[in-house]
Amino acid sequence: MVVSERSPVRRARVGRPVRSLAIQFGLVTIPVKLYLATEPRGGLSFNMLHKEAREDGQVVPCLRRIQMKTHCPEHGEISRSDTVRGFEWSKGQYVVIEEEDFEMVPLKTVRAIEIEQFVEADRGEFGTTFVKQAYYLEPDSVGRKAFYLLKSVLKESGLQAICKVVLKDREMLAALDPYSTTMLLSTLYWPDEVRDLGELELPEEDFDFKPAELAMAQQLVRAMTGEFDASQYQDEYRQALMSVIEAKIDGQPVELPQEPVEQTGKLVDLMAVLEASVAAARVGRGPAAANAEEKPADGAGGRARRARAAEAPTSVAAARRTRASKPAASPAKRSSKAAERATPARSERKRKSA
Repeated sequence: MVVSERSPVRRARVGRPVRSLAIQFGLVTIPVKLYLATEPRGGLSFNMLHKEAREDGQVVPCLRRIQMKTHCPEHGEISRSDTVRGFEWSKGQYVVIEEEDFEMVPLKTVRAIEIEQFVEADRGEFGTTFVKQAYYLEPDSVGRKAFYLLKSVLKESGLQAICKVVLKDREMLAALDPYSTTMLLSTLYWPDEVRDLGELELPEEDFDFKPAELAMAQQLVRAMTGEFDASQYQDEYRQALMSVIEAKIDGQPVELPQEPVEQTGKLVDLMAVLEASVAAARVGRGPAAANAEEKPADGAGGRARRARAAEAPTSVAAARRTRASKPAASPAKRSSKAAERATPARSERKRKSA
């Protein structure tokens, strides 16, 4: 099934509350219920099958679904209901942990969202950047006034609350922010869970960008700038994969992409790529991108760069924006037309010389 651009985005139901807790800061206590704010859709669901078996000395396809069974090394296969959680405190020695044991942990964060401090909502390079899971908060009737008072203060002050709370048997760092008609609790990674950038091979030198390169890159960004509307984005991979599956079900050959993305390790003219990208972005955006100011370089160097722009690969972002527009010519034709539009002066000179 192909979802059209005008199809409304399906909203997952909120469902049942995950937990009942209380927001605590100072001496203020606000009872709330916690709901999952997102629902991981994931990809298409696949099952593991037995590929083939040997029967009467011949290998034959099986394709029966395999079963994952709970197995005890001493008593064989057992039911999932016969299992308990255990902690290995010594080699081969376990202590059983029951559900009520988790509630007996002597921490306030087991039953409360404990606000530690308030920080600027404009997060920096670290801090609240790495988010795990988001939760909606629903205040109980007795705490609604205090709940919306806190929400109002955070919104007007441009602050967010940094909290600690126990969820899924572990204490988590979290951020509390105003969101629409409620507040959003976002669990965060602890600092020791975030991997060190020092392990990456990153250059330390400062790059010397040419003024023309900066200007063209800024122009490309302006041409691709607009209001974000999540409903305009679709899971194209899921749709394409489904078409492959349907073709295999019908016994039809799978059609390969007509023009696969070319991957090359060759050095390219950055300026030529930027110019072609700006032109492709304008084709994709139409009149909306026409206001972006463009000052093409003159001279032999500029003409040579624009000549190479017709053959240079466009940026990934520009290509995506072009594909998002209504169906038109193939990507190769669009790139060719884009290069011609990027060099009107050159085309005019050709006509005069002829």
